[in-house]
Formats: sequence, structure tokens, C-alpha cells
Amino acid sequence: MTVQATLTATPVTADFDRQYGSFLPGRWVPAPRFVLRRDRILALAEGLRAGKMVEVGCGAGSLLCDMALRGHDCTGVETSSQALAIAAEMTAGQDKATVRSTSSSTWDRQFDLLMSFDVLEHIEDDASALAQWVGWLKPGAIAVLSVPGHRKMWSPRDAWAGHFRRYDRKDFTDLVEQAGLQIERVECYGFPLSNLTHWLGNLSVKGQDYAGGANDTAGATAASGTDRTTHVRLFGIQRSLLGRAAMSLACLVQKLFLRTDLGDGYIIVARKP
Repeated sequence: MTVQATLTATPVTADFDRQYGSFLPGRWVPAPRFVLRRDRILALAEGLRAGKMVEVGCGAGSLLCDMALRGHDCTGVETSSQALAIAAEMTAGQDKATVRSTSSSTWDRQFDLLMSFDVLEHIEDDASALAQWVGWLKPGAIAVLSVPGHRKMWSPRDAWAGHFRRYDRKDFTDLVEQAGLQIERVECYGFPLSNLTHWLGNLSVKGQDYAGGANDTAGATAASGTDRTTHVRLFGIQRSLLGRAAMSLACLVQKLFLRTDLGDGYIIVARKP
């Protein structure tokens, strides 16, 4: 199934916030950790020439909107039916954004840019998955990827979200290089706010086995990108003057620690030879 984000039957209900990006009021909003990661992704993508882009595991589609607004011709792949429906609604009205549930056999060397954020940890055979994605890239194309950091930070929330693992720096760099990419930049983002939200996230899922009330890891993976129950309740605070100031400060402060291993997630920018 392919869902075209420009279908007129899809209501255009997404809002756009200059600080936080696209969101669906009362349904999907950007959590603080998403905001921290988005801040770095947009900064790292700043100098990229607009081209043909694929985002694997696009979730609710908010970053697809960001990249489409920058002129990229964006395709999002999302296997979760819940997330796919939200992404179609989120990107409705974006002429340069399309979402679909599967990849295509015609994608060999078709894309200028690959993006995938906090997806590999949900895939048991992450090496095979990444190798397939890299095959979709043209020579010289760029990949921007993120994963949750540090094996020692494994927690109940990882199990709740359907993760198979967290990654140490070397785990991630080895994975990317073995897929045939040349690493140009590695960042450890989020410190200190995301470290705090990691701890708070464990409290928020206490007593829950899997995201969205799922029964297993696969179901948790499908729901983890769209289960925003707690964040929807708190989004008003996040959009208040004080909340905006705090998030702006957090985005600035994390820049001081990008070359350390203090944050709770890694981002890699790499190029296909």
C-alpha cells in the first residue's frame, strides 16, 4: 500500500510551530528529546543541496515536512499502520512529501539522501537492513542516521518501545562503516536534558509492558513512534514562554557536548563512496 500525502480526502489538520516543527494538536506532538534531535538534524542538513530523499521509519512524518519545506523531494517509508495514517495526515498539502508502507524494488541507486532516526534499534538484523538502505543511494549520496546511545543505559523504556539494543559509539560507527559508508561526522546529542527525560520516561511507563498496550516487541515498535499520551498533556507547558526558553537553552547547551559521550543518542553523517 502506498499513501499519497496529497490526497484531497485527507484533512489538513497539522499545525506548524517555528521552534518545534509540524504537529497534530491533541494527537501527536514533538517530545523534548525529539526537539533536541530535530535541532541537530536540521543543522547537519543545512548545507545539503535539495534532492531526492528517503526517510526510513518516518514515524509521524514531522521531519518529512521539515525537509520538504527545504525543497527536498521526500519519500517516507513507515511499516506501522498507525504511524502511516498519522504521517499521511501530517504531510497532507506538502507537494514534495509522500509516505508509503513499503520500499520498492526499483530504488537501487535512486536517492541523494537517506535519513533514519531511532529505527535501527527496532530491527533485529540491523546490519542487513542498513545495507539494503545504502543500496538505494546514488554514489556520493549522504546518509544521516541516529540511534539511542550507550548499552549501559538500557532501561524498561527500551523494552516498552520495542528496542533490541542501545549502541555504544563503536557499535554504531562499525555498523555504518560495514554497510559501506564513509563517516563524516559523529555527534552525541541531548546532554543534559535528554538524560533527564530518559529517567523520567522510565517513570512514565512504569507498570506498562509495551507501548500502546501492545502484546509484543513488534507491536511496541509499531506504537512507540505515535504513543504521545504523556507529551500531549504537557505540550502546553512546552509551548509556554518558559517552556520555549527552556527548550531553546537545552538546544544551545547540547552543542557544547556533541563531541563527548555524555548525551543519550548518537547521530552520524556519512557518505556513500
